[in-house]
Amino acid sequence: MSTSDSDTRGLPAIASPGLVGRERELAALRAALSDPPVVVLIEGEAGIGKSRLVQELLAAHAPARQRVLLAACPAVRQPFTLGPVVDAIRPATEDVARLGLSGLAGAIRPLFPEWAPSLPPAPDPAEDAAAARHRLFRAIEEILERLEIGLLAVEDVHWADEATLEFLLFLASRPRQQVSLLVSYRPEEVAPDSLLLRLSSRQPAGAARLRLSLEPLDVPGTAAMVSSMLGGARVSDEFATILHDRTDGLPLAVEESVRLMWNRADLTRRGDSWVRQRLSEIDVPPTVRDVVLERSARLGPAAQAALRAAAVLTDAAPEDAVVEVMAPEGDPASRLAGLAEAVGSGLLREDQRGLVSFRHMLACRAVYEAIPVPQRRAMHLRAAHVLEGATPSPVAQLARHFREAGDTRGWCRYAEQSADLALASGDDATAVILVHDLLTNADLPPADVLRLTSKVPFCLLSGHERYRELMDALRLVLDTGEPAPSEAAEIRFHVARLLQQMEAFEQSRIEMQRALPDLGHDPAKEARAMVFLGLPYGTTTPAAEHLRWLRRVAQVPVSMAPGAA
Repeated sequence: MSTSDSDTRGLPAIASPGLVGRERELAALRAALSDPPVVVLIEGEAGIGKSRLVQELLAAHAPARQRVLLAACPAVRQPFTLGPVVDAIRPATEDVARLGLSGLAGAIRPLFPEWAPSLPPAPDPAEDAAAARHRLFRAIEEILERLEIGLLAVEDVHWADEATLEFLLFLASRPRQQVSLLVSYRPEEVAPDSLLLRLSSRQPAGAARLRLSLEPLDVPGTAAMVSSMLGGARVSDEFATILHDRTDGLPLAVEESVRLMWNRADLTRRGDSWVRQRLSEIDVPPTVRDVVLERSARLGPAAQAALRAAAVLTDAAPEDAVVEVMAPEGDPASRLAGLAEAVGSGLLREDQRGLVSFRHMLACRAVYEAIPVPQRRAMHLRAAHVLEGATPSPVAQLARHFREAGDTRGWCRYAEQSADLALASGDDATAVILVHDLLTNADLPPADVLRLTSKVPFCLLSGHERYRELMDALRLVLDTGEPAPSEAAEIRFHVARLLQQMEAFEQSRIEMQRALPDLGHDPAKEARAMVFLGLPYGTTTPAAEHLRWLRRVAQVPVSMAPGAA
């Protein structure tokens, strides 16, 4: 018998906590959703129990006669365009052809490549990004209607990409809204300029709104939660009070602390109550991270490797993917046994589809940050190679894994694919973020820099600091002396545009004039440079000089495509 087994003899089997202190919120949810359509906002800090409340609603008190679609926003640095909604819709139908979608559904081809044979042809290109995005949203709305979705629940919306937030706003603003919305988020992680604030601050068109702010448990609630984990037995008032003081009543911290004390065999009966053996010395960790790391240290080496693999993957993944990302030493059977031990510990969970993930994102982060950097890089590379075989290709995840592995070529390849998909979906803002990250943090050859810089409208960047970061990255390429004259000219062309966005007009004119002599290989850019110099933006250059440049434009032999000027 192991030390752990010996230490825990005589203790009741630890159980998942019951839903405690949320009776009022659950009743309000049920009442609101009984009269659709409605927009429900559930807010609260990490570990407060937002997901548990949603799960309880959907599992035990599902709204009558409503089909529910549950989506979750993953915590990745480069979110996939409309990824949460797409991932929720994909398994909701086995045969999309049976839905009888209109020709509008051709707009979703970039998001559902595996459905291409059953979808209408792609529509003609839209006039602009806004039109493309609106058409895409209408197509997804049609799918929800054909699937008879009554409630779309989206968790962790503070991590959502901009396109997902815009889609939620689109649904909430429909005059004849048919789908109820339920979103959960952490207020402390919502950026000041996030579109989520518009969703939370405006009354939806044609729908009621319910906003729930979850608060920590009080001392009686803490005692009730601990009791539910220990077979319903009473917990001493003193123990509950000290535990509440150490955890501030955060349900996740309460749960993890009790599990840690159970693992240490640090719980005992005194009369008719459960107490801590050394109550005066109670040492509940001040953060969930401490709890998680100590709990994981008590597992076997294979189980710890499984935790690290799940932390690197971050998103819910099949068992075989987790096993492959684990350290290569050891046979597959022992690694699978380690994964089973990690799931059994309560740190990981396995859903009905057989996908494994951390029960709490805070626990995932705690384990991830404790992985030594060299080992973390190697695991990200293994994760990338595992996911390259997935269909459809998870390009956003692949970009993240290759980036963290230090594989610039792989990172560039998949980040560019993610940006292309974002552009095809009308999500220019996400494409800009992806390309900006590549240009400012990856050591790319001049040809790649030019291709990426020409892809996206950097006027969407916010703040001069972002422009300066990008401009410094472009100038660094120039300083290497590697670009050919034509490449250097195009880079200076983009630097001039960035300087103009920063309102450094004289400097932008200087850069554009330096670029112009070597832009002859691209008459369209050559003409645009002359037009740029011909416009009197914040400059003291004589008007005659501007006119001279505008006259030279007429001499450039180029047939300009719409929007090229």
